[in-house]
Amino acid sequence: MVFLYASLLACPLFLLWKWLDGHRDRHCYILDYECHKPTDDRKLDTEFCGDVIKRNKNLGLVEYKFLLKAMVSSGIGEETYAPRMVFEGREETPTLRDGLLEMDDFFHDTIGKLLARSGVKPDEIDLLVVNVSMLAAVPSLTSRIVNHYKMRDDVRTFNLTGMGCSASLISVGIVSNTFRAQKDKVALVVTSESLSPNWYAGNDRSMILANCLFRSGGCAILLTNKRSLRHRCIFKLKTLVRTHHGGKDESYGCCIQKEDEQGRLGFHLAKNLPKAATRAFVDNLREISPKILPVRELVRFVAVYSMRKLKGLRGKPPVINFKTGVEHFCIHTGGKAVIDGIGASLELSEHDLEPARMTLHRWGNTSASSLWYVLGYMEAKRRLKRGDRVLMISFGAGFKCNSCVWEVMRESGSGSGCGATVWDDCIQSYPPNSLANPFMAKYGWINNEDPATFVLPE
Repeated sequence: MVFLYASLLACPLFLLWKWLDGHRDRHCYILDYECHKPTDDRKLDTEFCGDVIKRNKNLGLVEYKFLLKAMVSSGIGEETYAPRMVFEGREETPTLRDGLLEMDDFFHDTIGKLLARSGVKPDEIDLLVVNVSMLAAVPSLTSRIVNHYKMRDDVRTFNLTGMGCSASLISVGIVSNTFRAQKDKVALVVTSESLSPNWYAGNDRSMILANCLFRSGGCAILLTNKRSLRHRCIFKLKTLVRTHHGGKDESYGCCIQKEDEQGRLGFHLAKNLPKAATRAFVDNLREISPKILPVRELVRFVAVYSMRKLKGLRGKPPVINFKTGVEHFCIHTGGKAVIDGIGASLELSEHDLEPARMTLHRWGNTSASSLWYVLGYMEAKRRLKRGDRVLMISFGAGFKCNSCVWEVMRESGSGSGCGATVWDDCIQSYPPNSLANPFMAKYGWINNEDPATFVLPE
């Protein structure tokens, strides 16, 4: 009889323990990450940018003035990087090999450093996710990595293309969903963009703008749900929200790869892009807010909003205070206007926006990998404390807005992670006294030129 009662008691306790045991191994953790720093011979300074522009015989004075205005207001500095074929003068005739070599430089440098530092062997990786939007190779880029590092035959691979600048968090979402179903796994996410085959050599303003903003870069991230590795992890994923407005024609077409009227391939950025981004951003915040903000802040916002409605008040609407739920804001460096817009929408301080601004200045828009350079800046400046929450916000073609929140597991500078190493040689000079680049000082004379008599000097 005693045995029967003991069995009846033990059974639910065992089931409860099994549920708890399985549940705690479903979380997604970042073990380490490594941002790519291309070699110094690929740096784009003002003088070389001018040489590249001069080589494009399809441009005239109108386009020169447009490019000058774009570069002066871009927020991009003197030390960003471009593909090798630009320095070889072949931007009008890129090849598939150029794109693959650009990716190989990134893969071999970044993944190799990450695996060596973390002590994770290639055959210990269970899941590989690669996102490079504008390079589709056969075999795939995931196969290229599997072959180079001789990974296991049963490694699960996902090769994402066409996802744009928001692809990093899509890749993290794939890993997180896999971790919910499978325990004791290690995943490698590789995020970058191949600029070599996508450098625009025409004169369409909506497409030449991409040359001013996008720069070479990339990041490799190791994630895990292994209990034995948890004490080494630096971030824990709390929530992730994806918003996709591809069903709206104006959103779908606002940022798209296409050919111009002369058949030159490029990346088109439409005038309605800010409007599409705002819509996606608002919808994304509406979904993620209840997941990350305290109830008191949600109640306060609803109360203030309702009172304004009842009284018929107009003017600036109330803003949710996201600082009640997160301490740090990791913003996609899509451009100065993107950073300014998010800062104004969330009423963020210059201290909050500093990591994104400095990343844009030092690295440019490195597409989907830009978030990790911003996070690296926060680590390099030792801003992150144990228990802090970091809100990541990214935008991409489609049109998409993706966001997530990470909890800091270990403090910056405590051997917690080395994503900040990419900033080692320059972090002491940031923030600089001025973010102004020398384009206006060197090329400002173009604004005074007469189209009827203008001749580009050699």
